[in-house]
Amino acid sequence: MNDKNFKLTDVFNTSVIVAALGYFVDVYDLVLFLVIGQKSLISIGVPKENIVGNFELLLNVQMGGMLLGGIVWGILGDKKGRLSVLFGSIVTYSLANIANGFVTSMDSYLVLRFIAGFGLAGELGAGITLVSEIMSKETRGYGTMVVASIGVMGAVVAGFVGQIGWQVAYWIGGGLGLSLLLLRIGVFESGMFEKLEASHIQRGNFFQLFNDKQRALKYLNCILIGLPVWFIIGKLVGLADVYAVELGVVGKIEKGWCVILCYSGLTIGDLASGGISQYLKSRKRAMFLFYGLNTVLIAIYLFARGLDSTVFYTLIFLLGFSVGFWAVFVTIASEQFGTNLRATVATTVPNFVRGSLILITFGLTAAKSSLGLIAGTGLMAVVIMSISFFSLNALSETFGKDLDYMEE
Repeated sequence: MNDKNFKLTDVFNTSVIVAALGYFVDVYDLVLFLVIGQKSLISIGVPKENIVGNFELLLNVQMGGMLLGGIVWGILGDKKGRLSVLFGSIVTYSLANIANGFVTSMDSYLVLRFIAGFGLAGELGAGITLVSEIMSKETRGYGTMVVASIGVMGAVVAGFVGQIGWQVAYWIGGGLGLSLLLLRIGVFESGMFEKLEASHIQRGNFFQLFNDKQRALKYLNCILIGLPVWFIIGKLVGLADVYAVELGVVGKIEKGWCVILCYSGLTIGDLASGGISQYLKSRKRAMFLFYGLNTVLIAIYLFARGLDSTVFYTLIFLLGFSVGFWAVFVTIASEQFGTNLRATVATTVPNFVRGSLILITFGLTAAKSSLGLIAGTGLMAVVIMSISFFSLNALSETFGKDLDYMEE
C-alpha cells in the first residue's frame, strides 16, 4: 500500500479505533483530575489550608504510578503481546476511575490515584505499537495520527464534563473505558509480535536498552525530543493564570478554559503534524517545523505585555497547536527500535516525558528564584528547546522504515 492508493478504510479499522478511543479515555482521566481534583478534596472534607498541598501530593503519586506502570506495561507488551497491555490497562484505569468516585478519605484517594496512574501508563504505547505494526510502512503515520488526534480530544471533553459533579465525572470515565472491551472481538494481535513470540529471542528486557552505548543514547534522545510538550502544557498553560497576572493581561484568565483551548489546539496540531510528516515523507522535518513554531510562540507568550484576555486565550490555543507533534514523537520512538523492544520503548518514553515535568519544575523554581518568573521561564525555554533540537538531530529518520527486525 502507498499514499497514491491510500483509502480511509486503511486507517479507520477496528484496531486503530480501539487504540484511539483507549487513548481518549486515558487523556480524559489525566486532565479530569486537574479539573476536579481540588473540588473533590473539598468534598471529602480536606481543610481549606491543606487543599493545594494534598492536590500536589495526589498528582505526584499519580505520576509515580505512571512511571512504574510505563515500565511494567512496556515489558508486558513485548513479552505477552500488544493486545494484553491495551486491554489490561483499560480494565485497570477504568475500575480505578469508578472507585475514585467513591473515595471518602485521603488514604483511599492516594491508593486509587496511584492505581489509576499505573493503568493509564500502558495505553498510548501499546496502541501506537500495535497500529505501527499492522499498517504498511508508507502509511502507518496516518494511523498513529488518528490515535493521537482522537485521544487528546479526551482532554476537551474532560474540561466540560469536569464542570458537573466530580463523582459522576469519574464514573463516566470508568464507564467509557469498560465499554471499549466490547470492541475487543474485532482486534487482532500484531503479526510482527506473533512472529517474535514464535522465536527464542529475548524480548521485553528493559535493561537491554542500556547495555549498548549507542542504543542507550538513542533511547535518551527519544525521551528528550518530547520535553517541549510538558514544559508548555505543564507550565505555560497549567499556570497560565499566574503568568497572566505577571504579564499584565487585561481580564480574568480561567484555568479550565486554558485547558480546553490548549487541547483543542493540540488535537488539530496532531492532525497537522501527522499529515505534514506524511506529505514530506519525513518525521524529523515535521518535528523541526513544530519546534520552530514552539520557539516563536514561547517568545511571544513571555515577552508580550498588556494583552487582553481574548488574545491571550488565542495564544494558549496556538501553543496547544504547536505541541501537537505528540503522535509523531511517539511514532519516532516506536520506529527506532526492533520488535522485541518496541512496546517497552513506546510505552516508557511518553511516561518518562510526562515525568520530566518534575525536573522542569525544579529547574524553573531555581531559575525564577534568581531571575524572576518571566526571565527564569525564558532561560528554561532556551535550555529545553536547545536540548530537543540537538536530540532530534541526533536521531535517524524513520519514515518508511521496515519495522520487522529484532534488537540483538
